[in-house]
Amino acid sequence: MPTQYYTLEDFRKVEKIDAHMHMWEDFDTLFAEQAIKDNFSLVNVSVFTSPDLSPRKQDEFSLRILPQFPGKVHFITTFSLEGFHQPGWAESVIVYLTEMVAKGAIGVKVWKNIGMELRDLNGDFVMIDHPAFKPIIEFLIQQNIPLLAHLGEPKNTWLPLEQMTVQGDRDYFRENPEYHMFLHPEYPNYDQQIAARDRLLARYPQLNFIGAHLGSMEWSVHELAKRLDDFPHMAVDLAERISHLQHQAVSDWQSVHDFLIKYQDRILYGTDLRSSAPDIAAKGLTEKSDFMAHAHEIWLRHWRFFVTDELMEVPKVSGSFKGMKLPKPVIDKIYRTNALRWYLKLASDDRPMSGS
Repeated sequence: MPTQYYTLEDFRKVEKIDAHMHMWEDFDTLFAEQAIKDNFSLVNVSVFTSPDLSPRKQDEFSLRILPQFPGKVHFITTFSLEGFHQPGWAESVIVYLTEMVAKGAIGVKVWKNIGMELRDLNGDFVMIDHPAFKPIIEFLIQQNIPLLAHLGEPKNTWLPLEQMTVQGDRDYFRENPEYHMFLHPEYPNYDQQIAARDRLLARYPQLNFIGAHLGSMEWSVHELAKRLDDFPHMAVDLAERISHLQHQAVSDWQSVHDFLIKYQDRILYGTDLRSSAPDIAAKGLTEKSDFMAHAHEIWLRHWRFFVTDELMEVPKVSGSFKGMKLPKPVIDKIYRTNALRWYLKLASDDRPMSGS
């Protein structure tokens, strides 16, 4: 009789998708090389952070490397906020998104600069439910294009560094004080960020919406569950927030386990792997073999957390916790089929991903 659970030894046997990571230059394709070894396909996510790295530049990089990794790399496009205040901005965004979707983009990404940087002509912060985004959201709904949204930040960012719950947040906000909201009380607070997102989802219930980074509700599986109940077209990815689940598992393993079981159709595995990540910088990785080993280490550590019930300790979390030991069908959904379903372009021909 087949076993109900995977093991550590199954790691490379099972086809998987990392549905949220970043490759921006040739060196970053080492992630893709390691992904092939570890039986992963990758979704490369473009993100508009500054005019210096434009959406087109990122998307053209993805388009250039796709033939190098056929069936193993896909990409999500984004759009620029330059010209936001000018007439015709939304129309130009739609033209660009139409072009990129035609070239293979499987979704559209928006970033936290909406709500935390962009301001209107009165100097007020622009949130995601601003009327200027209405034509873009309606276009996505009409074309059945999913929106991957990093809106807001971990709740930790409104705390002093020493009070943050996981080491990853302490490292990131120490290096990026412009997003450490404890230092910027004049910015919209956490509740305002989440409320704007929720208003968008209430206004557009047909929008296929993936909340990046556990929907910026990484701090509580109970609060996130309420949003998933309220918004049936909402899913979340795990990118760079698995440590927050592990932190909760230290004191309340059962709630984390129950959440993953109940919402198994709404959770996508992702890592936010990128060469500029604080953990890579801290290790000083420069050699190809070390860089690839780092990606393998992260993917394998996560696999151990989800498929075994071993007692674990990890670098970003204080305390030990037990693995989730999720049944095979749940692992298959989180690690692969949810990405196929939510990013419909991945499954447009009804065939499995490369490798099976």
